[in-house]
Amino acid sequence: MSAAVTSGAAGQAATKWDKEVDVLIVGSGAGGLMSALVASHHNAEVLVIEKDALWGGTSATSGGGIWIPASDQAAAAGFNDSTDDAFTYVRKLSADNVPDANIRAFVDNAAPMLRWMTANTAISYQAFPYPDYHAENPGGSPTGFRTHMPLPIDGRVLGKDVANMRFASPAASLFGYLNWHFDETYILLFRAKGWWKHLAKSLTRYWLDLPFRLTSRKDRRLTLGNALTGGLRDALNQRNVPLWLNSPMEDLIREDGKVVGVRVKQNGQTLNIRARKGVVLAAGGFDKNKAMRQTHAPLYPNTQLSGGISSNTGDSIRAGMDAGAQTLNLQSTWAAPVFYVPGEDRGRLCTIERALPGCMMVAQDGKRYLNEAASYHIVGQQMARRQAQTGDASPTWFVFDHRYRHSYPVGPLYPIQPDWLHGKGVRSILKKGRTVAELAKAMGVDPSALEETIQSFNTHAANGSDPVFHRGEAAYDKMYGDPRVQPNPCLRPLDQGPFYAMPIYPGDIGTNGGLLTNDKAQVLDTQGQPISGLYAIGNNAASAMGESYPGAGVTLGPALTFGYLAARHITGAND
Repeated sequence: MSAAVTSGAAGQAATKWDKEVDVLIVGSGAGGLMSALVASHHNAEVLVIEKDALWGGTSATSGGGIWIPASDQAAAAGFNDSTDDAFTYVRKLSADNVPDANIRAFVDNAAPMLRWMTANTAISYQAFPYPDYHAENPGGSPTGFRTHMPLPIDGRVLGKDVANMRFASPAASLFGYLNWHFDETYILLFRAKGWWKHLAKSLTRYWLDLPFRLTSRKDRRLTLGNALTGGLRDALNQRNVPLWLNSPMEDLIREDGKVVGVRVKQNGQTLNIRARKGVVLAAGGFDKNKAMRQTHAPLYPNTQLSGGISSNTGDSIRAGMDAGAQTLNLQSTWAAPVFYVPGEDRGRLCTIERALPGCMMVAQDGKRYLNEAASYHIVGQQMARRQAQTGDASPTWFVFDHRYRHSYPVGPLYPIQPDWLHGKGVRSILKKGRTVAELAKAMGVDPSALEETIQSFNTHAANGSDPVFHRGEAAYDKMYGDPRVQPNPCLRPLDQGPFYAMPIYPGDIGTNGGLLTNDKAQVLDTQGQPISGLYAIGNNAASAMGESYPGAGVTLGPALTFGYLAARHITGAND
């Protein structure tokens, strides 16, 4: 990308505009779509441009959860929350260089944003008893009800637009194509009574969606991130807001220091689009930009292990920097342990598996080094730091026994499906041994070290304890444990052969450092002053969470909230 274009200076011809709108949104993830919808609601002429051939961004591939303190939904569920508690909780966890005002803007405006969204779209959210990731900290919620999940919506309302909507991530769908809701995960995971009827009904609905099924693999029952982005797109369609696909931004256009438009490439043609009121950068982080990762986030150098989508290459962040923007915390990511199946374009987030009883994670020396059931952000950070220090944690080995293998999924490995029925990529990474020593040899690990680790683990797990790493003690750990296993739902000995292992890597679900913004989502220059006409949200902006991950949904919750705030500021909205 070339430097941001400056026009209108003395001796230069004024820019020739090919199109003019009030507000131009760069990126079609949830934050961008929300910003577009709010701006349109306040009578602005809006255009959304998307670099890729698919819309929805990483948001569409996500779980769709949003972290919203003191919501109406939480109050209806009987949870008495306060924004002051939420501020205390986030402020303690977030990086010191994140301004108080940004955190306060999020926690104070998140619930009003959700109220506005549910009133103006077909999207419904439900507060879940999902504990905060560090619920024991001051202001944290061990009972949950800050994480909200979207209810399913019927994608048929999108008409032809559903066909070029992004698929859910393989980690957030069944068989790579069947969308499921958060509650359904537990029905199938623990194979509750009647689970097979539920699965058969879902599969029948999917395959009998005719004639659509003859032309697309897309599931038109939209859940999780598909429900969120689908509901926003439906609302935008009702307002006739255009969304251009295959239209990457090339440059920001400035006049006398003010951002006045964007240079866009479409169908081989360069277009200058004027934004009379403002440009909102909402195009994601630099997940798939190897050079930017090596320069700014060396702990997470591998683009292949990121769960972000392939079009997230940091274009908007670099355009903002060219326009004089200040950046913050570019070293940070939404860290996570990921499985990687050869041939796939991204890592698969490992969320639930690590907390279930009958498994452990060991470094290449055959020894445990962390609490496997901690939040994926904490585990991802610990893995990345260990890899940087000792070089033996990428991959780390996810080890489990026969009972676990046939009880729970392990990333792409399904419990009822025999090994030989899985794809070649999955079979290539699955290691197996009749004994622990045989498994260790298949892993390339010292057999005596692995045997000693498992023996020690089993001794304590039989009593439901983990004296070294305290697995299963925190409220969050128990969230994903198996309640049928007591006294600790996260612990059971690995004592039934054959034994298995799969490589698991320190990865991420996106970068979260970016352009420095204020509490209105305005991009700030190197002097700390707003760059007129320029806003950034989502992973284009430096997260108010700093390098922390307070709870499920702290990626999308702030993206939506600051998208809402940016549009209101651009349009001068008072209601």
